[in-house]
Amino acid sequence: MINFPFSELVLILYTFSLSVLLIFSSHGFVMLFYQHKHRNKLKQQLNVIDTSKVVTIQLPLFNEMYVAERLIDAVCKLDYPKDKLEIQVLDDSNDETVNIVANIVKQKKEEGFLISHIQRINRSGFKAGALKNGLAETNGEFIAIFDADFIPPPDFLSNTLPHFYTKNIGMVQTRWGHLNENYSLLTRVQAFALDGHFAIEQNVRNDAGFFINFNGTGGVWRKECIEDAGNWENDTLTEDLDLSYRAQMKGWQFIYLKDVTTPAELPAEMSALKSQQFRWTKGAIETAKKLLPKIWISDLSLRIKLQSTFHLTNNFVFPFVLVVALLNLPLLFIKHSGNFDTYFQYSSLFIIAFISTFLLYITAQKNIYLDWKRRILIFPIFLSGTMGLALNNTKAVLEGVFNKKSEFVRTPKFVTNSTIKVVNKYISGSKISFLLFVEISFAIYSLIGVITSIYFLELAALPFNLMFFFGFFSVSVLSLKQVLIKK
Repeated sequence: MINFPFSELVLILYTFSLSVLLIFSSHGFVMLFYQHKHRNKLKQQLNVIDTSKVVTIQLPLFNEMYVAERLIDAVCKLDYPKDKLEIQVLDDSNDETVNIVANIVKQKKEEGFLISHIQRINRSGFKAGALKNGLAETNGEFIAIFDADFIPPPDFLSNTLPHFYTKNIGMVQTRWGHLNENYSLLTRVQAFALDGHFAIEQNVRNDAGFFINFNGTGGVWRKECIEDAGNWENDTLTEDLDLSYRAQMKGWQFIYLKDVTTPAELPAEMSALKSQQFRWTKGAIETAKKLLPKIWISDLSLRIKLQSTFHLTNNFVFPFVLVVALLNLPLLFIKHSGNFDTYFQYSSLFIIAFISTFLLYITAQKNIYLDWKRRILIFPIFLSGTMGLALNNTKAVLEGVFNKKSEFVRTPKFVTNSTIKVVNKYISGSKISFLLFVEISFAIYSLIGVITSIYFLELAALPFNLMFFFGFFSVSVLSLKQVLIKK
C-alpha cells in the first residue's frame, strides 16, 4: 500500500498540472468563439498594386547549399519591375554556399536584377544581426523576407503590397504552405500542427484586433515600422516575435492573409524538427520575459493584455505535460488503492481540454482543405508527437526562464520530395545525447504505464498512456535512427 503523504503529494501535483493544461488548452474555445463572431467580417477594398515603390527582398542564409539557388531563382521570378526590386542575399555562410550564391548572384546581375551578395565577417546577432545589417544598406520602402526553405509565388507582391493601404500598417503576413507535406508521416504531422496556427490562431487574432506576429518569413514589412519599433534585436531567439510585439505596442497595425500562401519545406528529420521547436519555444519564453512587464504597465486594453499573455506564455505547458507523464504510473496504483475519489472526479474534466484542442485543429483543417475529414486521423498522432517533444521543449522553457544563452541554431534545409533524398551534413550524428537517453527512458516508463493500465483494467487511462508511449517512442526512435545512420 502506498503511504498517504506520498499519494497526496502525487495527486496535488497531478491536479495542479492538469489545471494548467486545462486553462491553456481551453483557450481553443476562445479562438473558436472569435472565429464565429468575426466570420462575416468585411474585407478592405484594395487598390491595384503600386509598382512605383522600391521593394527590398531580404534572404538571410547560413549554410544553405541545397536550397539557396532555388530560393534566389524564385525571388527573381516575382512579378515586379526589375528596376524597383532590390534583392539582398544576406549570406553568413562558411561552407560551399558562399560560392554557390556568388555564382548565381553574378548570373542574375547579368540578367539585369538589382541583387547584392552581402557577407559579414562574423555571425554577430545571427539572423537578427544579418537583417539589421542589410536594412542599413537598403533603399526599399517595403521589406519582404524569405527564409531559405521558402519558394514565394510570382504574384506574392501583387497579393501583399495592396494591403498597405494606410500609413499605419506596418506588416503583412501570409500563410505558410507545405512543399513536402506528403514526404513522410513526420512532415504530415508538422503540417497539421502549423495549420492550426496559421488557419485559426493568426487569422482569429487579427480579425479580433489582438496582436499577431510576423512568422520570420513569408511576410512584408514597412521599413519605417521596423526602424520606429527599434529595429531587429538579438536578445531573444525569436527576433520576429519580439519585433512584432514592439511594433504593435507602438501603434502599428498588422494584417494577416489566410488566403495567400507562401510554400515552404518542412523539416524532414527529427533532429531538425527538435532544433526548430527548441528555438521557437525558448525564444517565446525569452520574449515573454522581455515584453510582458511592459505590456501590463502600458495603456493597452485588458483584452489585449490577456490575449498577449496567453500567446507569449503558452509554451509553459510543456513542463506540466512532462509532470503528467511522470505521475501517470503512480497514479494508477493510487487509484487502485480505492482512495481520493474527489481528485479523480476532478481529473475527468481534462476531457474538456482534449475537446478544445481537437475542435481547434480540425476546424483549421476544415478552413483550408476540401479533404479535411480524411485529415482527422492525424490528430491523435499530432497529440502524441506533442507529448513526445515535451522533454526537448521543457529544456527550452527552463533555459529561457533561467536566462541560459544559446546561439541561434538554424533549421537545416534541403530539397525533399517523394523521390529525392539527400544527406544533411549539418546535423551531427557522432554521439547519442543525454536527452535521447532520457527520451528512451520515458518511452520505457510510459510502456510500463500502458501495461499497468491494462493490468488494472483502467481503460480510461489507457489511451493517454498509449499516446505518451507512442510520442516518446517515436521521437526517441527517429532520433536514434538518425544517429545510427550517420555513424
